[in-house]
Amino acid sequence: MSDIVRVEHLSYIYGEGMPDATVALDDISFSIEEGSFVGVIGSTGCGKSTLIGHFNGINRPSKGKIYIGGEDIWENPKEIRRFRFMVGLVFQYPEYQLFEETVYKDIAFGPVNMGLSEEEVNRRVLRAAKFCGLDAAVLSKSPFELSGGQKRRAAIAGVLAMEPKLLVLDEPAAGLDPEGRDTILSQVKRFHKETGTTVVLVSHSMEDIAKYADKVLVLNAGHIAMYDTTSAVFARAQELLQLGLSVPEVTKVFLRLREWGLAVPADVYTVPYAANIVREALAKGGTGTC
Repeated sequence: MSDIVRVEHLSYIYGEGMPDATVALDDISFSIEEGSFVGVIGSTGCGKSTLIGHFNGINRPSKGKIYIGGEDIWENPKEIRRFRFMVGLVFQYPEYQLFEETVYKDIAFGPVNMGLSEEEVNRRVLRAAKFCGLDAAVLSKSPFELSGGQKRRAAIAGVLAMEPKLLVLDEPAAGLDPEGRDTILSQVKRFHKETGTTVVLVSHSMEDIAKYADKVLVLNAGHIAMYDTTSAVFARAQELLQLGLSVPEVTKVFLRLREWGLAVPADVYTVPYAANIVREALAKGGTGTC
């Protein structure tokens, strides 16, 4: 499978050339396969938001290159707008970006600016609204009449309507209650599965990353600390904790069991997986070995 993103020796310096210059990213290289779902984690200030801001040209590398779909996005700066349609970026609290008279117009804003026909714009708006759980009656309302969760879904729908090749979400469920979080993220996962769109999810929630991501990129002080399958990353739970990160609660339970001498796996990171381990242990007669 080809790579949708390739990052080569990327460095980014805030205030470059100034006395207070800060290195946010330091010579990092990695790639993201087309159709994958990648989680990005790291402590506050590690460079997560700075990194994803490079994917659609909001940030320009101080050094290194960014390739989207095999193309160097800065080879011709005049074409950067084309890549911004290819990469849909959802910021934290995206509902603050709502501004149109109706939800329909807000969702349609991107497709209209892409120069699409009225028929195609309408198709995309209805499709994106459906993915985000917004019924037709909502589309004629002002976005400011909606509930907090509905506003969030409307804002995300506006990005989905552009049908990007790469969907990047920076804490899309921030500030929502558990039910709202599950609604938003399950809709994103469904969109990913049904369209094959590559998704990059930045989150502080280890449970969310464990539940939805196929691979996990761990940033630490502007460097890549780990980049592997979700199970392989959470199998290194002690290292994650040493980096000041958390791990899923179920992983903490199994770490404690290992400390007690029980032969349980080190890569337990979801409740269903943990339940299977327990069932297998009981089937063996509860000997303390899984």
